[in-house]
Amino acid sequence: MQRFLPLFPGVFVLLWSTGFIGARYAMPYAEPFTFLSIRFGLALLVLGAMALVAGAAWPRPRLAFHSMVAGSLIHGIYLGGVFFAVRHGLNAGVVALIVGLQPIITAIVAAPVLGESIRPRHAVGLVLGLVGVALVILPKLGAGGDYHVVNVAPACLSALAISLGTIWQKRFATGVDVRTGTFFQYVGALVPVVALAALTETMRVEWNGAVVFALFWLTVVLSIGAIFLMMVLIREGAVSKVASLMYLTPGVTAVMGYLLFGETLTLVQLAGLLLAGAGVAAAMGRTRPRA
Repeated sequence: MQRFLPLFPGVFVLLWSTGFIGARYAMPYAEPFTFLSIRFGLALLVLGAMALVAGAAWPRPRLAFHSMVAGSLIHGIYLGGVFFAVRHGLNAGVVALIVGLQPIITAIVAAPVLGESIRPRHAVGLVLGLVGVALVILPKLGAGGDYHVVNVAPACLSALAISLGTIWQKRFATGVDVRTGTFFQYVGALVPVVALAALTETMRVEWNGAVVFALFWLTVVLSIGAIFLMMVLIREGAVSKVASLMYLTPGVTAVMGYLLFGETLTLVQLAGLLLAGAGVAAAMGRTRPRA
């Protein structure tokens, strides 16, 4: 695995970015918490089978509990808030902008909690990345959307949840087998979305090819493949640096939208892509130790 570790950040960004594309296919035909409940349930079945076949080590109860807490934040609350906001009218660009604050939140909280140091150039990189994300999505802010607090608050909660979840994972749930640890993460994620689906939704799905494809892609590629990479990256590197990868997501998603749906990129958006990339390069860079 160590030989391929340098490739993981790029692959993670590519896979993570496809989540917005998959959601675009599914959301017209399913309610958010119901769709996420099905997605997480399928992921549990696949992960449980993988862990049993491979004979993976199951974590002790305490580590399993911490994995569940991290999962409820990283998957349940984060995705629940994003899908809810988009489903109920908030402009997707506004949601992306709000969630784009996550690296800043993570860096600020991780420094005192985990003892991670943020060097000046890392701080500059984080700021450049945030400005780059804003440039990518600002042209879409005028496309409409409902700015009621009932939609904005869940998006803000999503940014806070995934920030706290990655820190919780690094602080309390490291050293767990990735397969079984991710299994318990989805156990924790399933609890809030099932409860919200039962309390607030009809739990009906209009089954068609788009829903099936989105469900397969988001379950296998995102909920398992991308999350495996995320857990490895958290284990191998500083949490704030892992979080800075999220700056690339809006730009990569914009490129995918152009290739798949013919969405055009303006010069401002292209400038944002370059600026976000420069910010990530600065935030992810390593400093040579003094002799």
